[in-house]
This record gives sequence, C-alpha cells and structure tokens, in this order.
Amino acid sequence: MFELLIKSIQDKVPSTEEELHLCKTHFTPKRLRRKQFLLQEGDVCNRMAFIEKGALYSYTTDAKGGQRVMQFAFEGFWISDLYSFFTREESKLNIEALEDCELLLLDHEQHDYLLKNVRQYETYIRILYQNAYVALQQRIEGTLGLTAEEKYSHLVEQYATIVNRVPQHLIASYLGITPETLSRIRKQMASR
Repeated sequence: MFELLIKSIQDKVPSTEEELHLCKTHFTPKRLRRKQFLLQEGDVCNRMAFIEKGALYSYTTDAKGGQRVMQFAFEGFWISDLYSFFTREESKLNIEALEDCELLLLDHEQHDYLLKNVRQYETYIRILYQNAYVALQQRIEGTLGLTAEEKYSHLVEQYATIVNRVPQHLIASYLGITPETLSRIRKQMASR
C-alpha cells in the first residue's frame, strides 16, 4: 500500500531503505468510501493524507449552502487543511471522498517526529510546500487573468482524467464559473 508514497519521496529526494522504512512506520492506512468525510468544517485537522488510490476534494460552504471547491486530489497527491493542521484552530474546510479511497494518514506528532529525525523527509516536505505555493500562485493568477475557457482548458491539460472522475458542477465551482457556463464551454470545445 505504500508504493505511491515511496515513489513520491524517491522522485523528489533519493532516500535510503532505512529512511523510507522509518517514514512508512509513522503512517496509518485508512480507507474511505465515496462521500465519506476525511475532515468536516468545525473540526480541528489533526492529520495530513497521502492518496494511494481514489480521489477527494476540499471545499467551503457559503451562506446559501453552496460548495466552493478549493482543491481536487488524486493518486499521489496530499490533502489536508494545513491552516487548521498547524494552528490547531477549527477548520473551515470539508474534505470528502469522490471515490472509494486508500489513504496514508500522518498525524501532527508523527509529522513533527519525521521532520526532526529524518532529514530526507524534511527536504521532501519542504519541496512539497514550495510546489504547493507555486501552484497556489498560478491558480490565483489564472483566476484573475484567464477567461473561463482558458481556465477549463488549463485544468483538463493538467489533469486529463478529471472530466471522467469529477462531477461537472464541482469542476465549475473550482473554476469559479456556473455549471451552465461550463456546459457551454464544453460544447464549444467539442464542436471545434
């Protein structure tokens, strides 16, 4: 069950078998069923999750009960509410399974232990945070500067399987457009 995690670490930071074994011993495997929550708004986020199989998404809920999708996460991705995880404050996010999932969970104490005791893990996490910051900056730039069609094209380019795995209304929410606009864009693109 640790194949993708080991590959993710090795791709970013070559590590010894001993370092990888030490990392593996601090993760807890967990299965989620489709529509099951990993985290709900109001709870404190006590763990980060690496996805070995499946898909999840994080979202906030607006005053009218609508979902505002923040992130999609597939195999080989991490997902958490890092704000709540680090500040120990209540989460404003929900994290829900889009499909049945196999996850590897890392709680706060285990994360701190690995940061202090496994140099390769510390480097790996630093690289992940750097990549996440760059992705966030690109998402903000896209939100501010791209048309709805450009945003959708970029998303599909980046995550080719997303259209088959994620409901269209959630993709629309992630892009900040209405489902009707997304439907129109998809029809226009299909007719070209």
